Amino acid sequence: MFKTLINAWKIKDLRTKMLYTLLLVVIYRFGSFIPVPGVNSEVMASLIGQYDALGFLSIFSGSALSQFSIFAMGISPYITGSIIIQLLCIAIPALERISKEEDGRTKIEKITRYVGIGLALVQSIGIVASLQSVGVPVNGTTMYLLDNPNFFTYASIGVICTAGTAFLVWLGERITEKGVGNGTSFIIFTSICSSVPTTVIQYVGGVFNPNPATGTNFAWWILPILLVIVLVLITGVTLVDKAERRIPVQYAKRVVGRKMYGGQSTHIPLKANANGVMPLIFAMTIIQVPTMILQIADADGLTLMQQFLQDPTTNIESVGWFTKFYMQYLASGTVVYYIVYALLIVAFAYFYTTISFNPVEISKNLQQNGGFIPGIRPGRPTGEHLAKISNRLTLFGAFFLMVIAIVPTAVLDAFGLTSAFGPTSLLIMVSVALETSAQLESMMLMRHYKGFLG
Repeated sequence: MFKTLINAWKIKDLRTKMLYTLLLVVIYRFGSFIPVPGVNSEVMASLIGQYDALGFLSIFSGSALSQFSIFAMGISPYITGSIIIQLLCIAIPALERISKEEDGRTKIEKITRYVGIGLALVQSIGIVASLQSVGVPVNGTTMYLLDNPNFFTYASIGVICTAGTAFLVWLGERITEKGVGNGTSFIIFTSICSSVPTTVIQYVGGVFNPNPATGTNFAWWILPILLVIVLVLITGVTLVDKAERRIPVQYAKRVVGRKMYGGQSTHIPLKANANGVMPLIFAMTIIQVPTMILQIADADGLTLMQQFLQDPTTNIESVGWFTKFYMQYLASGTVVYYIVYALLIVAFAYFYTTISFNPVEISKNLQQNGGFIPGIRPGRPTGEHLAKISNRLTLFGAFFLMVIAIVPTAVLDAFGLTSAFGPTSLLIMVSVALETSAQLESMMLMRHYKGFLG
């Protein structure tokens, strides 16, 4: 990958694209430190440590949520909106017809933007309003998220955070169009990377400079275990990302005028994990919804239940039945949580495959161009054969994502290591890095061919 970056930097066009992408990333990181007026960032940082859902959102926002900056909501509302619209395209015939029109993709993307921006407005006001009742002791004084909560304060927070998400969506589109890599994925990649130094310092400091009061007190063997897990994750993701199933295709010879066409052999490459990290991102987003609802409906009860999990002597009689049921059976780290997480990954893997891969269309194109798969009849049998192979690869990819996302997390939980930055974040980083590297290689190859033909 580093060799690819060095070679791409030597090409002026690609160097311009890389510098353009870097400039937009710098703008994004700069905005992550501009606070929203009226919000106590110190209280927000303390509350994030109490709620797992807020911890994940903070990771995906590049710690902008912990400081409650103008990019506090990050690009997560847009991703959630994309999930909702893609599901509705299957459930609502009108949206399905729009998606199949000539300019349907542009219309669907426009609708997705509006839905994502609307979710950012609701999410920003919802988080602040639900957490306002939770007091945090700071220097012996109980402090709250907002010093002067009123309609104008909530309205200004909603407008600022919504504008921040809209700006990030625009940045992502610019990176996709004029920069390097997928803009949305690259913003998430940048956000997670910004949390790496803090996480490393936390674990290293917990070993060499332990502080039991803050929970950073780790045994010496923790660092070798973490290093092994990181190496296994990077190696596994790289191998599966590069693996592909090649389906042989033979084209029949045909005579057009005085020339003969066809007769060559080629193949259809199907990646072992064609969906990449998207099913994992979708599953992570959906599985945090119940916690977000509880934060709005029963924030005090959720805090009390989390204290009970740490100290069984805590009195939880005042907690509602739904909060008690959720924290005991569906909270992060429970068996049911991992089962639901795994099922969501599988479901979104097949859902994403249905959207991105159409075996019937491929079989029709092969038949129209005189191509066929050896041993398989053209037409419907070819489509069924491609669908069968795609389903097997999708199952393998989903199982791989399940293992990578759940097993290391369960192992770390068993050792008492809990952090919002986990194997899932590392998986996203490696996948996006490989995807961006592959795009740079294809750009260099395309430029080479253009120069040769020119």
